[in-house]
Amino acid sequence: MGYSKFKEHSVNGRYVTLENLQETWLNSLPSTLISEVGKSVEGRPIYSIQIGKGTKKILMWSQMHGNESTTTKAVLDLMNFLKDEKASKLLREECTLLIIPILNPDGAKAYTRVNANQIDLNRDAKNLTQPESVALRQVFEAFSPDYCLNLHDQRTLFSAGNTDKPASVSFLSPAANAEREITPSREMAMRLIVAMNTILQQKIPNRVGRYDDSFNDNCVGDAFQMRGVPTILFEAGHSPKDYNREKTREYIFIALMECLKSIASDTILEYDVEDYFTIPENKKLFYDILVENPRVLNLNLNDKDKIGIRYKEVLNENTVEFIPEIIEIGSLEGYYGHEEYDCIDSEQLKTLSAMKEVLKLIQEAK
Repeated sequence: MGYSKFKEHSVNGRYVTLENLQETWLNSLPSTLISEVGKSVEGRPIYSIQIGKGTKKILMWSQMHGNESTTTKAVLDLMNFLKDEKASKLLREECTLLIIPILNPDGAKAYTRVNANQIDLNRDAKNLTQPESVALRQVFEAFSPDYCLNLHDQRTLFSAGNTDKPASVSFLSPAANAEREITPSREMAMRLIVAMNTILQQKIPNRVGRYDDSFNDNCVGDAFQMRGVPTILFEAGHSPKDYNREKTREYIFIALMECLKSIASDTILEYDVEDYFTIPENKKLFYDILVENPRVLNLNLNDKDKIGIRYKEVLNENTVEFIPEIIEIGSLEGYYGHEEYDCIDSEQLKTLSAMKEVLKLIQEAK
């Protein structure tokens, strides 16, 4: 059964807000599935959706960081699957899912990582100073989940290890203590990540990464792992020529489906913890554009200098624009570009010249 059957076509692109969901997808759900679990700083409702009747309870939340919307789109697709009673019979019978599609609706509206008080909600797990943090904790306490899925986006700079492959999807089983011991909850999360990596390698070989597991009890994932609940960090990353992250959205959907299937069918223990550590740790090796031999443009640079450019995401009239910025000029050995141009190659130089905004930026770097 193909992904296209369940993709929610009413919500696309990078700018996804509560208002988008209310105008389209949210209103299509039965009201009995939806609860208001809190309000944001600016008074926007924080909704949860509960579906299924099984004993295995799974809590997931997306857009804790308002400008990280890819996993929200995948959650909508997942809900479309769950509404198909025949296709989702096993999951609905074995599991109860509680989903918060947008935890930080103010940040989503402003397209910022932080909430309206300029607080990173993923650094507020201990003090609970923000209403959004309190809402999530209250849901956690009341629902008492068996598993938690913490859904995020990551920047385009990440590679899957020391390779020229982007980390299109990354995972982490957060530490539960400063010693980073493999506690029972961490172990279960690791096994689930191995299950997801196994299926993703068939779709995006060598493009799955693993985050560093430094412990921080102010982070929500670490805090819930400390409570003995297997918790997984999902990070939706870059796929080639996919700045709107519609392909990555599909990969997150596939990962979520495999995670839930493993829980529902009691196959988690079939996956080896040691395989978790074979997933390469993320490195920061990518620029959005890498320009080689820019000296031929009459720039006052060394022969081996390259120019590394990354896009800054800017919200302009409800559209996210990608504005190029020069990040570094130097040898940049061991770094890669999602797009690479060698100015000695006349055809590549023509292509680069057609990117007027980028070329102007490079010329201004004289």
